[in-house]
Amino acid sequence: MIDFYYWPTPNGWKVSIMLEELDLAYQTIPVEIGAGDQFKAEFLAISPNAKMPAIVDREAQTSVFESGAILYYLANKTGRLMPSDDKGRVDALQWLFWQTGNQGPMGGQLSHFVNYAPEGQDYSRNRYLGEYQRNLAVLERQLSDREYILGEQYSIADIIAFPWVLIARPLTSSLEEFPNVSAWRGKIKERPAVRRGVDLLKDQQNRGRHNAQNNKTLFNQSADHFKTRR
Repeated sequence: MIDFYYWPTPNGWKVSIMLEELDLAYQTIPVEIGAGDQFKAEFLAISPNAKMPAIVDREAQTSVFESGAILYYLANKTGRLMPSDDKGRVDALQWLFWQTGNQGPMGGQLSHFVNYAPEGQDYSRNRYLGEYQRNLAVLERQLSDREYILGEQYSIADIIAFPWVLIARPLTSSLEEFPNVSAWRGKIKERPAVRRGVDLLKDQQNRGRHNAQNNKTLFNQSADHFKTRR
């Protein structure tokens, strides 16, 4: 059994999709980030960066935080959704690191300035829109001669990159200039496990309820969040 610490965001979807694709038994433990659950001592013991998702594999008595590490761990645990040869595994790791170091952070910053920041943030919004679309262009090139990111087989590279492409339109980015990405997105979106993963706790999605002006716990964080919350 996997204890899955989760809230319905693109980063959370990476792991909910992976768990559904692998058909692993898991228990969802909501981490209500708008209320500050991520700063509770019991969660920090599992995820010291105070970010979800995180998992505890009860069978192995192992906890894992950070989405890329979790997907890698689950792929190794099950022997699925990860190439078995050395070159393929290196390729998979490259795309995991690309997503967690580039696509994800740029998409997250864009989401902040589009959806949650006060008005008048045009420079920041345009900067991160450009970075988000630059990463779409990287994916477009990679998918120009292959069905999935690593080739002909669906893998953790696709699972980790998909959520931040799924929400392109809410991030004010069209996929018209990226037909390969658009086709890839459509194909993955129709997978039953993907639909189940994205729908997990769907009724709890933010949808504008929390923003930088009304929630100082979720936004504008500082070191004090670790010092004052337990």
